[in-house]
Amino acid sequence: QVQLVESGGGLVQAGGSRRLSCAASGGTFSRYTMAWFRQAPGKEREFVAAIRSAGSLHYADYADSVKGRFIISRDTAKNTVCLQMNSLKPEDTAVYYCAADSAITMFTIRSASHYDYWGQGTQVTVSS
Repeated sequence: QVQLVESGGGLVQAGGSRRLSCAASGGTFSRYTMAWFRQAPGKEREFVAAIRSAGSLHYADYADSVKGRFIISRDTAKNTVCLQMNSLKPEDTAVYYCAADSAITMFTIRSASHYDYWGQGTQVTVSS
């Protein structure tokens, strides 16, 4: 059973940066596609970024709303995935969730329903 624990959330001013981390345990980390989703109050959970690995190669995908501002990375040795968030905007305010699954494809990488494992979420609030 894979367990995911997020950290790094908090309050940040618009234009600032924040780094989220997700520690994974209980599975073969390198086999899993790791992703970040977010959910703002009254809105559906939405895809933010994901990273798939094939050996030493990593493929990252980003939502258009964060492309160029957010960077997802993974450290296989530490079983962690990070989300570096730069140039934050008030509309980035949400609970951010880490997700993992071993059966993700290029066609399902942005689909929350295809991820089996989720963290508890961490709140990020961007003040204007």
